[in-house]
Amino acid sequence: MAEGIFSGLRVIDCASWIAGPAAATILSDFGAEVIKLEPPGAGDPWRGSPPVPGRTTDYWWQLTSRNKRSLAIDLKQADGLAVLHRLLATTDIFITNFPLPVRERLKIAAADLLAVNPRLIYGSMTAYGEVGAESGRTGFDATAYWARTGLMDMVRATPDTEPVRSMPGMGDHPTATALYAAIVTALYRREKTGRGGVAQTSLLQNGLWANGCYVQNRLFGEHVAHRPPRRATPSALANHYRCRDGRWFLMALHNEARQLASFLKAIDAEHLAEDPRFATQAERRANAPALTTILERIFATRDLAEWRPILEKAGVTFGPVASVDEAGDDPQSRLIGALVPFADGAGLTVSSPFHVEGETKVAPARAPAVGQHSEAVLRDAGYSAAEIDRLKGLGVLQA
Repeated sequence: MAEGIFSGLRVIDCASWIAGPAAATILSDFGAEVIKLEPPGAGDPWRGSPPVPGRTTDYWWQLTSRNKRSLAIDLKQADGLAVLHRLLATTDIFITNFPLPVRERLKIAAADLLAVNPRLIYGSMTAYGEVGAESGRTGFDATAYWARTGLMDMVRATPDTEPVRSMPGMGDHPTATALYAAIVTALYRREKTGRGGVAQTSLLQNGLWANGCYVQNRLFGEHVAHRPPRRATPSALANHYRCRDGRWFLMALHNEARQLASFLKAIDAEHLAEDPRFATQAERRANAPALTTILERIFATRDLAEWRPILEKAGVTFGPVASVDEAGDDPQSRLIGALVPFADGAGLTVSSPFHVEGETKVAPARAPAVGQHSEAVLRDAGYSAAEIDRLKGLGVLQA
């Protein structure tokens, strides 16, 4: 593995699904050694969630488990827990998103593991936080991040349409980034004090942060209304429009005093500046539905490919409503290192969402099979061949 800013840092990923494991993935991108702890047999349940119904695929597994070594041990057995304790002596970070009651049963709660290694950073991810009546509840990003925090209720085409479900991982990946940030903050404290401890976040807290603008309004006592229909938007210049070819784009022209004249000239609609309905920003707000209708007709005269250079030249901030196909084949995304090739050169993966000047991320290695590195990890920890065979014979270790 290539050197990285976290080279020499050892991480145990004892988590499942997305949010916890993805935090370990970010650490691995910058050179940390990550041991993926899985139960023997089928391993992490996330392996059994193929993104294409009826097909056995591991695309999602490749995304969040790249660069990791799989160690399959049974933590329910005393010998399996003993393996974990032995590894913890040389481990810097332990990450889990198991429900709190499960951690207690498996004896992997923070108090248990910090007693083994007080310098350990215990990265903890929960659905609803670590205190209160709901601390032990299970949850996914769809339920705790998206539905619980007002996001699902507010993101509707109109107030009367049904709530919209989230996309897979839409709340998990931002929450993973928050957990990564908490872990790195705790590492910095350890550098100053020598003390480890718990670094934690939750899906609920991250969902509230994502919906922070509207939630903050409510905290100040303001009523938060649903968005009006597109044709009743309060600003026709911050709206989405359909082009002649059926493609949509979202425009965000907020600095009207500086940008309006060049925008109207670019779309051959300078006459609108003389229309008393649109002469001032206040009038444009009051007559936004009428202006929206006019702009709809204008944008329907050209394809998106024709409008793009026109709007870019005018300095208008806008974004095409891209399909997933387009997002996965975006040259700009490749240029900035958001989409990067696997180390074996076969295909691309989505990289973690930030860079550090002077640091090169590790080329992403393929995700492991269940227990693929069990023997190697134990040998590195000083286990003899006889000890490894014994653990395999007891069913504690899968290799």
